[in-house]
Amino acid sequence: IFSITNDENPKYWTEGSYDTWLGEMAGARLIVERFANITDGTVVGIRAPYLRVGGNEQFDMMRDQFFLYDSSITAPLGRIPIWPYTLDFRMPHKCHGNAQNCPSRSHPIWEMPINELDRRDDPDFDETLTGCHLVSSCSNIYHKDQFRALLQHNFERHYSTNKAPLSLSFDPAWLLSNKGFDSVLDDWMADVLSTYTDVYFVTELQVIQWMQNPTGTQALRDFQEWKEKCLVKGQPFCSLPDPCPLTTRELPGETLRLHTCMPCPKNYPWIQDPTGDGFSF
Repeated sequence: IFSITNDENPKYWTEGSYDTWLGEMAGARLIVERFANITDGTVVGIRAPYLRVGGNEQFDMMRDQFFLYDSSITAPLGRIPIWPYTLDFRMPHKCHGNAQNCPSRSHPIWEMPINELDRRDDPDFDETLTGCHLVSSCSNIYHKDQFRALLQHNFERHYSTNKAPLSLSFDPAWLLSNKGFDSVLDDWMADVLSTYTDVYFVTELQVIQWMQNPTGTQALRDFQEWKEKCLVKGQPFCSLPDPCPLTTRELPGETLRLHTCMPCPKNYPWIQDPTGDGFSF
């Protein structure tokens, strides 16, 4: 879940109250469950907009709302990447990144850290550069061969050290605006899978499930948590989503389209009214 408003004011997130984080994240999950009809309880993770971590207020809300993990805290580029960890104990790296408002108390939440990427064109000869948090934030990647080299070098950096999971986070608009990058990604993934018998592309939830029940590569064929596949079977819920034209008092003067296969609500779902029924959250 990535929030409802995606508010551009950085203090809105770093200094946000418990209720702010509740409305943004629990409300966003409710919208997804209601209007995308995802009702199996699998929406359990959070990423703060602009990676602006909300400190203890964010993680208190996550505990109360049964969110399992956060993926907003960056780990600085170093020789050894960081494995995911729980916030029951002190973070295993310094608080690094936007505004540095990391939690200061114990929380029963998993953190899926964003290990900074090494963005040098030639890691053997180039001067040291600061790492980038997301693939799409590596500002020196312009060409397809640079993109492929970025993926391969950082994969090898993780694989050859402690095999910490490599998080590949993309802004979809970045992939679309860089012509051919999606094909590079597809080809690279296929090449990795054909070259390495002990590498897997999994979700963050599946990483946690494996860490809670470590299983050797020979037995992973029978690892139940990784047997579940997101396979679409049967007919779609509807052939053409309804582009519901809606308004909300929270965004006066605007008519917004909500594309959904579910019945159109009375109002456009927003932070004070995520169900669109006109009731305050």
